[in-house]
Order: sequence, then structure tokens, then C-alpha cells
Amino acid sequence: MSSSHSDAGSSFWKNNSGRIPGRPTAASRMPGPAVGPGGASSSNSFQDYQESVSDAWDLGDDEFCIISGTVDPTTARISKKVSHSAALNVIKTHRSSSGSGVERGTGRLTEVSVHRGSSGTGGGTTVTGTMTVVESLDGLKIDRSVAEKALVQRQPNYEALNHVNENRYRQRFHAYPGRPQLLKLSSNVASKDVECESKYEKFTNILEAPLLNLIALKELSWSGIPRRMRAVTWRLLSGYLPTSLERRNTVLERKRADYKKLVQQYFHVDSRDEIQQDTYRQIHIDVPRMNPHVSLFQQKLVQEMFERILFIWAIRHPASGYVQGINDLVTPFFIVFLQESVGAEKDLEQCQLGDLSLEQRDIIEADSFWCLSKFLDCIQDNYIFAQLGIQEKVNQLKELIQRIDGTLHRHLQSHGVDYLQFSFRWMNNLLTRELPLYCTIRLWDTYLAESDGFAVFQLYVCAAFLLHWREQLLQEKDFQGLMLLLQNLPTHSWMDSHIGVLVAEAFRLKFTYADTPKHLEGKS
Repeated sequence: MSSSHSDAGSSFWKNNSGRIPGRPTAASRMPGPAVGPGGASSSNSFQDYQESVSDAWDLGDDEFCIISGTVDPTTARISKKVSHSAALNVIKTHRSSSGSGVERGTGRLTEVSVHRGSSGTGGGTTVTGTMTVVESLDGLKIDRSVAEKALVQRQPNYEALNHVNENRYRQRFHAYPGRPQLLKLSSNVASKDVECESKYEKFTNILEAPLLNLIALKELSWSGIPRRMRAVTWRLLSGYLPTSLERRNTVLERKRADYKKLVQQYFHVDSRDEIQQDTYRQIHIDVPRMNPHVSLFQQKLVQEMFERILFIWAIRHPASGYVQGINDLVTPFFIVFLQESVGAEKDLEQCQLGDLSLEQRDIIEADSFWCLSKFLDCIQDNYIFAQLGIQEKVNQLKELIQRIDGTLHRHLQSHGVDYLQFSFRWMNNLLTRELPLYCTIRLWDTYLAESDGFAVFQLYVCAAFLLHWREQLLQEKDFQGLMLLLQNLPTHSWMDSHIGVLVAEAFRLKFTYADTPKHLEGKS
């Protein structure tokens, strides 16, 4: 028994805030990568890989601005002037060599720099005098009118374009793998495609019916929910509210009162046992790390609210307890219900929770808790001991990509990249750390609208997400380049339209492969 306990202490699957994949240690940054026979990494297991990484969410250490191999990192930081100059040289070289050509993609909107008198090369699509192009989507047809709307029909301001590009390279230079992105809480541009009045009227007709047609609501919600209707729709789709219009207010009042009783009964320090104290301690460490660059989440009232939600959830789910990553899954619900409380047009980045009444804050907290609980019901095996559900889904993703795109699969394998090394976080955090927050909310519109739960569908979303970056991944020729890209994918400029394409491709993959379950069988 003593040996098993010692093994568990060093195991990745234990809740250990110091061991989260995503960040190379000083040893792993030394010159000369350790590779095995055939050029692949000598590590064959995730446990081996994990030994070379440390906490992916610690703050304040600009380690990627430290020169490898130096004894004293504090004296070897790259200056901002040097890094800025290097970034500008890269931009200049790229422009002179590639012009404004657009690579073949898998159906995404792509922003490009268009230069006066330039022409496209390499089989892509060039749009002279525009800032956005639409790439082809293998297996799906995009309506021509949608593509035309996506093009910005105006001459660009070249100085402004240069400034934007320079800023983007600076952001990439200071973006670290494994950390949450700089998140915007709202995007009026991103939400235009689901805010049309006709869709709003359809939602109103369904939601105001005496007896809700849940199937019709799911079908309408799958392609996105208008911001004004999202809060009540999420409550209904998650099963928090009944379909009967007459009973909804009664149920809301009762469930909110129940949550308040749970907090009074379990949250106070004098009622916790040793295990509960350890749970609270871990939550208390993790909550301030969420979205550290967004001031809203650094407010004390917000952090206390998250601590209560996560602690009560852990108490009510003893089979799993609190697992790192669940804290990120509270955020979309919190934002949606906060937006409902302050108004659809309010900028949440400037919102002060202390300006709301105690009753409003209690409603946001209780509704976030109950909807989170319902939302996680279909993926409970992701968070039990050893997180077996995630291990299984990672293996399924590997088998699926191997069958869909053998070239990409062999490329990852030949360079020693194990699927667990990058897709664990995708499965554990449901892509919340890979996407801007408003894109996560749009994605969850579809997740909540999935008729048989989103657990299966999310596998195909992850597959579509990986395939989206196929061309960039194939251009990377070593383990380090692949992992840096996979752990810091450039989605900061994504909008709702990108999520629409992503879920459409995921649906196509599911439709194609769900009835051929051979690809989901693990090989013995």
C-alpha cells in the first residue's frame, strides 16, 4: 500500500496545481532537443512528458523571454526593443516572400495583409484591396452570399494595417503556451449573425408558449442564440427550468433558496472536515488564476462567488470532487447571467459587481451553480479518479484523426507528439482556454442544444478544431514547434462565424463516422 501511495503522489491524475501540462521547464529549454530513434521524442508516455513541464497557469514569469542555458535568468532577459525589432524583420521578410497569397484552408475566415499592387500565389484566393478572404471548406459548401458579406469592400489604410500587424506579432511574442488568452468579454461584431430580428421573434414565440417545444428550441439554438434570449434559453436547455411557462418562476425561487441553504450549511469554515478544507484550499488557489488579465475576474466579490459555486459543487459530487479545470467551466454561465442582470448592451469589462444589489448577485450565483451542475452531468466520468473519461476521449480522438487524415496523424507521431499532450486540456476545459470567451459562449449554445448531450459531439468538435490547423501543423518540422503551436493556437481574432464553421464541420464528421464505430475502438 505504501508504494501505491507514493506512486499516486507523483501521478499526473492527482489534483496537483504544480503539475499541469503546458510549460517547458528550464531543463527542457536547454539547447539540443532530446530525441529517440527515428527523430521522435524519447518520451513515450504522458507521465514522462509531464516531468518536463510545470504549472501552466502560474503568473509573473516571462520565461519565454529568457535566453536558454543562462545561469542567471534575471540578467538575460531579451529587451523589448530587440524583440520588437526582430518581430518587424520577420514581418518584412514574410511580406517580401509571400505577398498576399492565402493558403488553402478548411473553411475559415482569414484576415490577410493586402499590399498595393500585390498578387496572390500558390493556389490560394487573393482579394486585392480587401482585408478578409474566405477560404475553401473541404466537404462543405459555403453560400456565395455569405462569402460576399464576409469580404470587406473597401481600400485598406496601409499604415493602420502595418500597425495592426506589428501589434499582433507583439501579442504572439508575449503569448505563452498553456495560459488563457487575453479574453474579450463581449463582441458586438461577433454576435451580429445571431442577433437578427427574425431569429429573435422565433425565439420569443417558442419561449412564450404555455408549454415549451423543447425540440424546436434546440433546433433553433444549435446555430446560435441571440444575446437577449441566451440566459433564459440556457436555463431551459440545461434542464434547470421546466417546460411549463406557469411553473418557471416558482421553480426559480425554490432552487435559488435551496442553493442559499447549501451555502449556509456547508461553506462556513466550522462545518468543514479535513478533506473539505483541502478542497477549499485548492479552489482558493485556482480562482484568482482564471482570466488574470480581465479586471472583472480580479474583483473580490466575483472570486468569492466562484469559490462558493465550486466548493458546493464539489461537496455534492464526492465521486469526483473538485478538479482543476472545472473553475473555467463556471465562467460562461456567470457571464451570461451577469449580462442578463446588467443589460444586453452593457460592457462587462467595465462592470463592477458591487454596483449590483445583493439579490441580483445571489440570482447570478445560484443560477450559475445549478446550470453548471446540469451541464456537467453528461461528462461526470471526465472528473472521477484518474479522469478516465478524458483518457478514453483522447484515445478516440487519436483513432478518429488517424482514420480521417493519416498524413497529419503520421506527422504528429513522427515528431513525438502524443495526443494527450495537447488534447487533454481541450477535453478537460471544453476548449475554454483555446477560444475567446464570447466564442466559447457561442460554442456552448450548440453544446446545450445537442439532443443527446454534448459529450459525444465535443469529440468531433475537437477533431474539427485540430484539422482546422492542418496546414500550419504540417509546416512545423520539430516537436517544439508543434507543441508551441498546439498549446497557443492563434484564435484571438475568431468570431461567431468561425464557431459556426467549426460546429458545421464537427457535425459533418459525426454524420460521416458516428455510424462506423470502428474508429472509436481502442486497439489492444
